[in-house]
Parts: sequence; C-alpha cells; structure tokens
Amino acid sequence: MKAKSFSMACISPTKCMVNCESQKETPHYCCQCLSELHNLLKQLQVQKCTRDHMQGSLNLEFMSKKCLYGPQMNSRKNRAAVLICLFNGEEGELRVILTKRSMKLSSHPGEVALPGGKMDEGDADDSATALREATEEIGLDPCLVQVLAILKPLISSHLLTVVPVVGLLSRVTEYEPVLNANEVDAIFNVPLEMFLKEDSHRCVEKEWRDWKYVCHVFEFESDQGTFLIGGLTASILIQAASIIYQRPPTFEENLPDFSQLQWELNSAEL
Repeated sequence: MKAKSFSMACISPTKCMVNCESQKETPHYCCQCLSELHNLLKQLQVQKCTRDHMQGSLNLEFMSKKCLYGPQMNSRKNRAAVLICLFNGEEGELRVILTKRSMKLSSHPGEVALPGGKMDEGDADDSATALREATEEIGLDPCLVQVLAILKPLISSHLLTVVPVVGLLSRVTEYEPVLNANEVDAIFNVPLEMFLKEDSHRCVEKEWRDWKYVCHVFEFESDQGTFLIGGLTASILIQAASIIYQRPPTFEENLPDFSQLQWELNSAEL
C-alpha cells in the first residue's frame, strides 16, 4: 500500500473537523462524523479499565481468562498496554498512529509497534499505562486523547498480557510529535481499514519453542520507506478493525496463540 506524502507534525484534519482554540472546548463534527463516532463506541463491546478492575472486580470474560491463564496473567509485573490512537484522515478515513522501534532497544529492535509498554506501579489502570507510554515515546499529550474503550487482551511471545486501549485524537493539529530517540526511530500512520484487506497482507509461518503459528504481515509504503507491520501489532489491529468496521478480514484469520503454553506453564508452577 502506497502512502501519500505525510508528516506527523502537520496532520491535516478532515473537512468535518474544526480545530479548538482551547482544550476546554469540545471539537465540532458534522453529522456523518458524529454518527461514525457513535457507531465506534457502540461496537466496541468492552469495558473501561478502572482501578477496581485491576484489584479484582473483573467481569465474566476476565474471570474466565483468569481461570485459564492463572493469577500471574493479571499481575502488574506481567501486564502491558498499547494505545490504538485513531484520528480522521484527510478523506474522512480512520487512521492509526504507529512507530518503528529504535534499533538501540534489546527487545524487537526496528519492528513496527503501537505506542505502549509495561505497566508501572504508579499507573492507575491500563489506559494510564498506554497514555503514559505514548507521552514518553512520541510526546503525545494525554489531554488530546479521548479513551474510548479497552479491547480484549492478547498474550505476547514474552508471555505478557497486552491490553489494547482505543483512543481518539480529535484535535489533530495540536499534536506535535516529539520522538524519544532511545525508543523510537520513526512515527507514521496508516488507514485502519487496511488490516481487513488482502492488498498488502501475507501470512508468515513461524515457530517459537516448538509451537507453530501463523503471523500476519502487512506492508506499508511511505515517503519514509517501507514498513512491515506484523506480529502482535498486526493481530491487535486486525481485532480492532474487525470490531470497528463490523466485518471480518477478507483473508483467513489465524492469530498466534500462546494461551495453551501459558496454561501449561502455570500448571507446572502449581
């Protein structure tokens, strides 16, 4: 997929959006945008993550996961969050902000990722983790992001429970990226809907500790070069796009699944 000429420092709002002069003002949208946002909130059938959620006030879905994965899957030590930061592109399409991880990092250097990281003791909830990490990595002011919902957690290859936090960046022109050179080499954005299409998609078979799985990979071309979006990031964005656009991807969806491995590891520790 080929991108238009683009600079994150000057993201253009859609014709439907009017920039606010004050953070206290509410951005204005046309009826079509309001309808899209309403549908987005309606279709994201998940709960906001709160402090009570982290302390054990879990819904049935999380209770079932706790029974399957064991107690360590819900601990702060093994928990991380990423921010799916959405905004309206010039043509009214939903786009999502991505980063290319620094080559200086010991974990997944040079790979494409969503802003995010492990939960700190001072984080009130998953949303706080995702927003803090986005601030640290790309200079995104949390005041510019409206948290819409929390998606179903996924398990990473490092056995972390990764919680996707969906947020809306409405006042796009107020965001001026500041990259943390120790963590991020580049920042770019892509249309969310591309994660439902075959155009730039392929499947790659991988093996991890004798466990075989299929990894989705998407290729995105921009003025900054070609980016490969794969692994957990691709899986999260497929899930988000499927919910938001209310349809499955046109390709076969075989997501990497480490749940059985986690269950066996937990059983061995008991």
